[in-house]
Amino acid sequence: MMSRLAVAFFATGFAALLCQIVWQRMLGIFAGSDTVSAALVVGAFLAGLGLGSIIGAKVADRLSPARALAGFALAEIGVGVFALLSKPFLYDWLATDMAGVVDAAPAIFALCFAGLVLPTTLMGASLPLLARAVATSRESIAERIGTLYGLNTLGAGIGALLGGWLLVGHLGFVTTLWLAAGLEFFAAALSLTLLRQLSATPAPVAAAEKQDDARYGGLPLWCLLVFLSGYVIVALEIVWVRFMGQVGQYHAYLFPTVLGIFLLADGAGMALASRLLRRIEDPRPAFFITQSAGFVIATLLLVGLWFVLPHQPLADVMTVDGNRMHGSALLTTIGLTLLVVGPPSFLIGMTFPFVQRAVQRDLSSVGARVGWVQLANIAGNAAGSILTGLVTFHLLGMAGTLKLLAVLSLLLVLFWIWRAGWTKRPAELALAAACAVLVFALPGNAAWWTRLHGERPGQPAAWAEDRSGIAYFRDERADDGRADGPFFIQGFSQGRIPFLPIHQFLGAVGPLMHPNPRDVLVIGVGSGGTPWAAGIRPESRVRAVELVGPVLAALEEVGRRHPGSPMEQLFRDPRWHLEYGDGRRTLAREDRRYDIIEADAILPESSHSGLLYSAEFLEQVRERLAPGGLYVQWAPSQRSVETFASVFPHTLLLMPVAVLVGSNEPIPFDPARLARAFETETAREHLRRGNPAFADWTALYAAPALVWGPDAPRGEPPLSDVFPRDEFYLNNPVVTTDVFARRARRVVADGSPTGP
Repeated sequence: MMSRLAVAFFATGFAALLCQIVWQRMLGIFAGSDTVSAALVVGAFLAGLGLGSIIGAKVADRLSPARALAGFALAEIGVGVFALLSKPFLYDWLATDMAGVVDAAPAIFALCFAGLVLPTTLMGASLPLLARAVATSRESIAERIGTLYGLNTLGAGIGALLGGWLLVGHLGFVTTLWLAAGLEFFAAALSLTLLRQLSATPAPVAAAEKQDDARYGGLPLWCLLVFLSGYVIVALEIVWVRFMGQVGQYHAYLFPTVLGIFLLADGAGMALASRLLRRIEDPRPAFFITQSAGFVIATLLLVGLWFVLPHQPLADVMTVDGNRMHGSALLTTIGLTLLVVGPPSFLIGMTFPFVQRAVQRDLSSVGARVGWVQLANIAGNAAGSILTGLVTFHLLGMAGTLKLLAVLSLLLVLFWIWRAGWTKRPAELALAAACAVLVFALPGNAAWWTRLHGERPGQPAAWAEDRSGIAYFRDERADDGRADGPFFIQGFSQGRIPFLPIHQFLGAVGPLMHPNPRDVLVIGVGSGGTPWAAGIRPESRVRAVELVGPVLAALEEVGRRHPGSPMEQLFRDPRWHLEYGDGRRTLAREDRRYDIIEADAILPESSHSGLLYSAEFLEQVRERLAPGGLYVQWAPSQRSVETFASVFPHTLLLMPVAVLVGSNEPIPFDPARLARAFETETAREHLRRGNPAFADWTALYAAPALVWGPDAPRGEPPLSDVFPRDEFYLNNPVVTTDVFARRARRVVADGSPTGP
């Protein structure tokens, strides 16, 4: 019986993570890509799991083992059916039709909860029901529950890794959901083969000795301890994502790697601890030791990696100034993530079976106890996710968050020492001392980020951190005293000051081509080059929306240090308005139309970049263009060009700079006229202030342009919200635009610039 249920519960864990990955991406389109919206989606997901835990706790113990097993199977069938229906429900209706309709955080949470409440409630109820089905022996129940939940967690970890690294990138979101549904149906069918066997199992009776129920502490106490433990582990997970995102850069494979390693190690810890229960009568020391040791080891590993990164051999491979999304740097990131995340997750994962040993003293209430403990854990997870991501990161930064977790871990182990006595507790006393030392010895936020961004002594820096991320300007100072250095966003040098030519060209080319560019919207601020150049014509008013809030704070600080610089003017001149927000959501919720819309350059490999290269986003842009309006975007890949041309009836690809211009009407492109516009005194002075060292703007579009008219043949767009192929670049190798342009010109028989 246990073998078949183990396989079934493993499969449901695998399927659940596939669903979670896809559902969160779909709902992110509706709620927005900023951290507040992401926290609302996660909160809605966990709220559904918590509701399921309550229902499972109330219902499971009223059922016979056979009926509980049937209930488990029906719950998994329900999740599978929802997985099949979730694309039209969560994406077509909620993410697409409702995008921009509601804007208040409570309304967003309510709709996300309504969209997920059915499958997540069924997921949350599955463990109490399954626990009721296998509760045949008081001596083995804790081990059975721990083993099953450990295998479920292992399945979830493998689902996160295979889903994130292989399945989603190869199959897309919809087919991945079909696979998840198939696994849910398989698990239900496999479990139902045990119905006849369980039908002969009598219902358990209540324990004769009720006082035995609280031998190691009552259920409410353990629910509180599990809540705090769940808070710590999920808060650590968020810290790991932020730290490893800085180390290895944020790409589509980063979060599944952290989550997958965390879940695999967590499940392995549960499996080992479940076996150890045979030799443990009092589980309390084991719980507190593994919990506090997990936090101490997690923090020491983080500090150790922070210290060694600037030294050889890591310094060359993981240089902060380079791209770390490929090759040896990517492999090194995976290895470092395994080292940092694995050991503490394994130790803290061991706590779950120890809790089951403490609370499972009565077979007649197994389901209720599993359900309430699971609810406490989910509530702790939700609190750790929301409070860390939205509050402590925002107010305390990452270093302050770690210190807060050290205080919490110290209080947990001190509580146990107080209850058990101060004598004969050397391990607990040592862990308490370690937590106390970490509270005072951990580096501050400035030390964390200056070291990780390669700052050398004497170099000034402007940086900021909040819930949405980290921005850092490493000022290497030019000879004339002007700001000069790389500008990092989320650990990657996405621009420089003085501004890179590509960023200024992206900002300037649309206003210079348009006859009367009054209103300009820029999606993404970056190092400031694109919104600065977008104001190249005095009559233009520029609105720029940036997803990572610290970008604005860091740029404003640079402007204060360098009076008269473009960075200062961006914040002082009323022609520019820079704001924090989600550009895609801004387009969805407003009816305002613009003469020019531009997107700051973003690597297609960056996490969630697919939301700015998809056909659905480009359709949104088309609807927000005023008559004769232009949309300007970097063209990093063949798929981005083909998707752009499939949406805009009039498309222009400028080469060799690889910049796309799209419009609903014919584009007024004349290379000679554009060259004269770049050479006017006003334009030259404006761009020179952004970068005095570059002036040959005509060289950026000297190659023959590729042009698509309304009658040009077009295929289906290769990039969509539900299949962002370029974002999963290891599964779908990216063909660069220069290679695509050479191929396209070869198919134009007469050599004209009108192509493909």
